[in-house]
Amino acid sequence: MTRKWWHDKVAYQIYPKSFYDSNGDGIGDLPGIISKLDYLQDLGVDIIWLSPCYQSPLADQGYDISDYYAIDPRFGTMEDMDRLIAEAKKRDMYILMDLVVNHCSDEHEWFQKACEDPDGKYGNFFYLRDKKEGELPTNWRSYFGGSAWEDLPGTDKQYLHVFHKKQPDLNWENPELREEVYKNINWWLDKGLGGFRIDAIMNIKKAIPFHNYEPDREDGLSSLQNMLHEATGIGEFLGELRDRTFQKYDAFSVGEVFDEKPEEIPDFIGENGYFSSMFDFNETICGQSPKGWYDAKPVTPDDYKRCCFEAQERIGTIGFLSNIIENHDEPRGVSRYIPDGECCPESKKMLAALNFMLRGLPFIYQGQELGMENTTFASIDEVDDISTLEEYRNALEAGLSPAEALRAVSRFSRDNARTPMQWSDEINAGFTTGTPWLKVNANYTSINAAAQMDDPDSVRSFYKKLIALRKDPIYRETVVYGSLEPVWEDRHNLMAYYRKGDKMLLVIGNYQKEEQEIGLPSACKKILLNNYADVAMNGSVIKLHGYQLLILEM
Repeated sequence: MTRKWWHDKVAYQIYPKSFYDSNGDGIGDLPGIISKLDYLQDLGVDIIWLSPCYQSPLADQGYDISDYYAIDPRFGTMEDMDRLIAEAKKRDMYILMDLVVNHCSDEHEWFQKACEDPDGKYGNFFYLRDKKEGELPTNWRSYFGGSAWEDLPGTDKQYLHVFHKKQPDLNWENPELREEVYKNINWWLDKGLGGFRIDAIMNIKKAIPFHNYEPDREDGLSSLQNMLHEATGIGEFLGELRDRTFQKYDAFSVGEVFDEKPEEIPDFIGENGYFSSMFDFNETICGQSPKGWYDAKPVTPDDYKRCCFEAQERIGTIGFLSNIIENHDEPRGVSRYIPDGECCPESKKMLAALNFMLRGLPFIYQGQELGMENTTFASIDEVDDISTLEEYRNALEAGLSPAEALRAVSRFSRDNARTPMQWSDEINAGFTTGTPWLKVNANYTSINAAAQMDDPDSVRSFYKKLIALRKDPIYRETVVYGSLEPVWEDRHNLMAYYRKGDKMLLVIGNYQKEEQEIGLPSACKKILLNNYADVAMNGSVIKLHGYQLLILEM
């Protein structure tokens, strides 16, 4: 594998709207991010991914872009962005932006011109079909529920939107559209961006010609997965995208890639892959149901272990996965992957290390380093996320009571990760002096950065130690490039694996509150990390405390 500048880095995702508000309007902003760069540098972060801060009506929280060349005034100015890039560079940090090019906003100039002249140049920037009375072009269901087709205002046509109706899909079959996309990407890279996280990229290739699929719910519509499974040829688009943009700048790119076929992995993240890396979603999709969130199953410790090892085996040494516990589209990982009622500093640290020490690039989502947890909703009226509102409606239609439906969707709501960052125990968690755009999690008085910064036993301090271990010259080669070999795979509620390079490290997590014993297969040279103050070791036998995590040099 050719060594790349980003291989040994640690990435951190910021959701700008909820990170830090510098002007008291209740919305996080770019100056707020700049003011917290030293906090991130102290943690050990190298790469910062910003969720969208482009100009947008925020129908889907910025993933509906109305101007790819402008910063939304809610978040600041282009001068603020230039300053953020410059200040990050001073600290040897790289800024990534979100690349949202499967769709734009219906308020984008291209779409407005398509409405004015659907048969003209910009009509071909989108997927338009003639409107037929009582009949849709296809029976595809959008990701946010309902038909993926909407009337094109002022015309006798309809347009495709696989997400929200205010997010019309861009027609990647049109080379003129692709040229506009590449021009914009290179404009940002010329500014000094380190690269991009690429949003929803598997959706850019549709199965053509469009046609219906077997309905899979009572609404008579079909999941978009059926169409995507049939679509072929996305590599032509992605190879061109790489060659025309990222590769020219040696930029880092990480794809939001779902449903890739095993034989395609080298194409995606191999030696000359479309992307530098792609996210591992094996754990986040575990337990999902085609019926919706209300029917999803909890992820058990053994499920989590299996999902991690499956992903690692699938990738092997082909390339680098980007490993996550949570992101802006998921609930808080500690609330999802730790059994109900068992969230505590020890279990949070265990989960952190089991994920962080996997082969690949670790991504931390804002607040994850503090062990931030899911929030609680008193009613559906407190929910902002459009996806949660659709799943709530779906649960009601399935026969759940309002209370049952709220309880079901609360577990998975994207708002769990979007509540304001908990900086201190001051009002509004120190996020804003105004009224926060989304209610702060009530547990901010006990879980916040100020309380954890100088506490050597805090969750944040543990993350800092994990990052330091990854960068330690003695262990860096093994942690970054070493192989991963699972051990004791059949042991219930125990997750353990070797990282083997010029050193041999053993990562062990007792994934339960009860103690359990293990016998080490060889002698332990050194304990590198332990989330307890002690280790109950008798010869080669260790009695692990509940949720004890050990990283041993063997």
